[in-house]
Amino acid sequence: MQPRTSLNTFGHLLRVTTFGESHGPAIGCVVDGCPPGLALEPGDFAHDLARRATGKTRHTSARHETDQVEILSGVFEGRTTGTPIALLIRNTDARSKDYARIAEQFRPGHADYTYWHKYGLRDPRGGGRSSARETTMRVAAATIAKKWLAERFGVHVRAYVAQIGDVVPRSHDWSAVEDNPFFWPDAGQVAELESYMDALRKSGDSVGARITAVADGVPPGWGEPVYGKLDAELAAAMMSINAVKGVEVGDGFASVAQKGTEHRDEAIRSGFLSNHAGGILGGISSGQHIVVSVAFKPTSSLRLPGRGLNVHGEEVQVVTTGRHDPCVGLRAPPICEAMLALVLMDQALRHRAQCGDVGDVTPRIPPQADV
Repeated sequence: MQPRTSLNTFGHLLRVTTFGESHGPAIGCVVDGCPPGLALEPGDFAHDLARRATGKTRHTSARHETDQVEILSGVFEGRTTGTPIALLIRNTDARSKDYARIAEQFRPGHADYTYWHKYGLRDPRGGGRSSARETTMRVAAATIAKKWLAERFGVHVRAYVAQIGDVVPRSHDWSAVEDNPFFWPDAGQVAELESYMDALRKSGDSVGARITAVADGVPPGWGEPVYGKLDAELAAAMMSINAVKGVEVGDGFASVAQKGTEHRDEAIRSGFLSNHAGGILGGISSGQHIVVSVAFKPTSSLRLPGRGLNVHGEEVQVVTTGRHDPCVGLRAPPICEAMLALVLMDQALRHRAQCGDVGDVTPRIPPQADV
């Protein structure tokens, strides 16, 4: 692979390059390496982009973008051609004046200071390139990956919010996740979360969240044994999302307190007896569900005053106005799904290229034992 410098591209055989800023005229991406023949049209992107979007409820930023995808290349008569797929979404609801006051200030907890030192200048409008607006194109690109994975292998990717602040689900029902504004798996707690978020928003503060993403139907064998480990690439992909500060595969840090007899995933003929490893052994998928949990920090853009510096090195009081999420994790499940799907499609293509002639190997252990 050729050396890369600016690193706005990720993936190996499936390569995704994103571009654009939060308050620029448009954002976009180029998806290179998608096999030909996949049915694709602009309407395919609407569902997941709507799930990621702001402005749907009072619990997220009031910014309301139309997020209409334009397919500029790589699709002919409704099917992918195997050439680069260029996607564009025009920004329609940016309010750059909201950031005039902080154009020369470094917001605490933000990328302002680090961007300033890396590039010698920065776009203060909505965070520019460091804005979560960039993740829109990851979700768009993953629409292609999700379709391909489902059609070729029966793989399905989904995610839910597993914690908001100190609140955790008391039960888990996948059918409840898409029926509330929190992607929450316990319908009985939605009213409690409404009150929690209302109080948080009124206080002007923010809170973090934990997202769990799961891929069902992944066959055994995807991933590499050393430097291209599936779990390592998933961790890197999730850590590349704005505001992510931690990633766990399977039981993650809880493994520290477990005994080996508890953590090892034993198996009988009817299937695995547990999935503490999160579906990955030795960097390679085991055929069990891939389980990844992601920790999002509290939103740094706050209307509550905070101490900081400006570009002249002077101490200032920083107040961030504008439209911001009190919990960025509330919009994160589709983004975590996107990164999981993109990594899996890339790994599937790489496995097919090197080991496609291996064929089916026996025995094959079912994901879960029938006990």
